[in-house]
Amino acid sequence: MELAGLSVSQAVYRVHPPNAGKNVLVVCGPGNNGGDGLVAARHLAQYGYTPSIYYPKEGRNVLYQRLKTQLHNLSIPFITDSDFPTALKSTTFLIDAIFGFSFGGPLREPFPSIISQIEAAPIPVLSVDAPSSWDIESGPPKEGPGAKFMPEYLISLTAPKPCVRYFQGRHFLGGRFLTKSITEKYALDLPRYPGIDQVMEVGVDTEGRL
Repeated sequence: MELAGLSVSQAVYRVHPPNAGKNVLVVCGPGNNGGDGLVAARHLAQYGYTPSIYYPKEGRNVLYQRLKTQLHNLSIPFITDSDFPTALKSTTFLIDAIFGFSFGGPLREPFPSIISQIEAAPIPVLSVDAPSSWDIESGPPKEGPGAKFMPEYLISLTAPKPCVRYFQGRHFLGGRFLTKSITEKYALDLPRYPGIDQVMEVGVDTEGRL
């Protein structure tokens, strides 16, 4: 999770450096995807951004509570439900860290309204692993919240997921997580990361391959 969050923060820096706007809103879900967002916010604060967190349904794992403590120690604010619409209007960039590869739907409250508001907001969005509301295999829903959600940026962690073939923005791969044996076992064709970077921009074909 620490490496995943670092990868997310590096992707943000690539597409939206601090001089493009320091206010970054990180919307976190209750699982590991949300944890990645919490870690990313900490790194962004160290880079000179002014992140804030919207965490409408907190994860129960003690790890997430420890990540929250780190953010409180850095004076990174957590916004309330009632402040979320205002935060959307004042932020310059949004990280969608609500749901990742384990999402299978349907959306449950409070997330339909949250995703609808993100979908309609005129701000650039980077989604972590998969755009929230998308089925990991079949992509965006046919109707309802998320049906027209197409973030400008996507960072796939470890390897692209099948839904990436429906994505039309700039695509990044993040990680350097896997051992050689795991890569060979699952026949993953992963690129070499340049230098010490945790991310690299990659294209995809219609089958979701790099």
